[in-house]
Amino acid sequence: MKLATVTTFVAIASAVITTAAIASPEKGLEIAIEADNRDKGFRNSTAQIKMILMDKYGQSTERAIRNITFEGDNEGDKSLVIFDSPGDVRGTVFLSHTKKADSDDQWLYLPALKRVKRIASSNKAGPFMGSEFSYEDIASQEVEKYTYNYLRDEELNGLDCFVVEYYPVDRKSGYKRQIVWMDKAEYRVHKIDFYDRKDALLKTLTYEDYNQYLHKFWRSNSLVMINHQTGKKTELVFADWKFQTSLTERDFDKSALKRTR
Repeated sequence: MKLATVTTFVAIASAVITTAAIASPEKGLEIAIEADNRDKGFRNSTAQIKMILMDKYGQSTERAIRNITFEGDNEGDKSLVIFDSPGDVRGTVFLSHTKKADSDDQWLYLPALKRVKRIASSNKAGPFMGSEFSYEDIASQEVEKYTYNYLRDEELNGLDCFVVEYYPVDRKSGYKRQIVWMDKAEYRVHKIDFYDRKDALLKTLTYEDYNQYLHKFWRSNSLVMINHQTGKKTELVFADWKFQTSLTERDFDKSALKRTR
């Protein structure tokens, strides 16, 4: 074996060993906990959303949505998604009670049928209202829902980021793993690669146009989910954020679904 070849082999082997040594479940968990702690205390929030659905040919349709979130204490957050337009989805309401350890409780009120439909755990990987987001994606992402593995540091769009692998604890998750890019300065997520149960790249979610509210809470005003396997894309454009309103936990009861407007 030539000296150059030996040198190259040693360099490659050293790089593999170094990468393996850097990867750390403990550091991955520490990063996830810090990101969660930095967002605690918002109490509740509301926002207007424009949902843009695009097929693989570039044809698009739009929906007007309101999103309302109530911060959980002992359990995860509770959220309402209310569809205001177009007419075929107007009055549809989605309610999610996120659990930290157990499967989430999720319901969908369909005004045409005038009934509330429970979303089964086995259906959480399905598309949310025809979008590239799943029901699983819409729920709040609690720390306890994953195990973690810090992979490396990496620059993304000029930002120094942690790259962390997330493994869903729920066996009914639609994903085998996620790779998350989170900036070191503010612990904001900027990109997520989702891998399906066969470990093939399924979707990529990017977060853009961050703004800070109440001198603490960061929110992205543009979320773009691209499905690499279908060529479809969904963009969520947020506006008119409000925090610490008069909302109470009773506004997120299942019994309030039919009354929500």
